[in-house]
Amino acid sequence: MNFDFEGNPDYGSLTVHLQPGDTFLAEAGAMAYMSSGMEVKTKLMGGIAQALIRKVTGGESLFAGEYSHPSGGTISFSPSVPGSVVHRKLDSDSILLTSGSFLACTPGVNLKMKFGGLKALFSGEGAFQIECSGTGDLFFNSYGAIVEKEINGSYTVDTGHVVAWDPSLEYSIGGMGSMKSTLLSGEGLVMKFTGHGKIYLQTRTLSGLAGWLNPYLRG
Repeated sequence: MNFDFEGNPDYGSLTVHLQPGDTFLAEAGAMAYMSSGMEVKTKLMGGIAQALIRKVTGGESLFAGEYSHPSGGTISFSPSVPGSVVHRKLDSDSILLTSGSFLACTPGVNLKMKFGGLKALFSGEGAFQIECSGTGDLFFNSYGAIVEKEINGSYTVDTGHVVAWDPSLEYSIGGMGSMKSTLLSGEGLVMKFTGHGKIYLQTRTLSGLAGWLNPYLRG
């Protein structure tokens, strides 16, 4: 199997070239186009219990599409929001994704919902994250372009801009300094990461777009 990207960073999509015997898993509804003769099955990733948890707590689909082709073929996937598609190679390690950012993976990758604690309720990312672990290729998407940062120490990010991060990083939720600064800066709460690892940030947020559109939707 090999793959390439089209449309990054604005309207990214993933194209996968399958060899005979290859299988590939993708979020339900993400398929854009594919070669004739492609075989498609539905699969509960992680079993029924984990699939139900992902649906209820993370907004992810219960099912994933499992794709294969007897003689080799091509299939393309597009996320539901405009932005970048990112590849992460897992080698018996793991990464945490925010809800809605998972796009696709190879069969060696496992998905599991992880409770982020009460602090996650105020992060703007939801109380649960998707823990992706194992060995294989993982693909996820952002709203807007992706910015990758290597953190060694501390780093502050506005809530809503975080897409994924290494589990070696810890975070806390806080304001922009004093209560006055937090209220008047217009930034609200921020996520303060500490430790050593990589973080993936998105340049736009859906909540920001919704807030910008809201005045135009009032009748």
